[in-house]
Amino acid sequence: MKILNIHKTVTADELLRLIRQKLNPLFKEQRQVEILFTAENRDGAVEVSQPDLYEGFLFRIEIKGTQLLITRSADYIDDVNALTVESILNALFAELAGKSGVTFVLEG
Repeated sequence: MKILNIHKTVTADELLRLIRQKLNPLFKEQRQVEILFTAENRDGAVEVSQPDLYEGFLFRIEIKGTQLLITRSADYIDDVNALTVESILNALFAELAGKSGVTFVLEG
């Protein structure tokens, strides 16, 4: 799990809206392939998945105050598509944080 502090309180719906709006176009731009990922609010956490290619979620993002608790599926940690999605998500987290920036809290 990776924990980031975005120094700003956001809701799962705000995060979900941003991911739905930007993930697929950015992925297509970066990888030059059109793989459509889904993002859903599951029990207050945002899950990113691609059911045609991957079993279960690729990323699960829980929001605790100003912190994002990010769980990566261990099955796809070295997959190029998952790594691209992770890079895009990190950029979206920085966009959410704005001027205050993102602080790395923990990875384990």
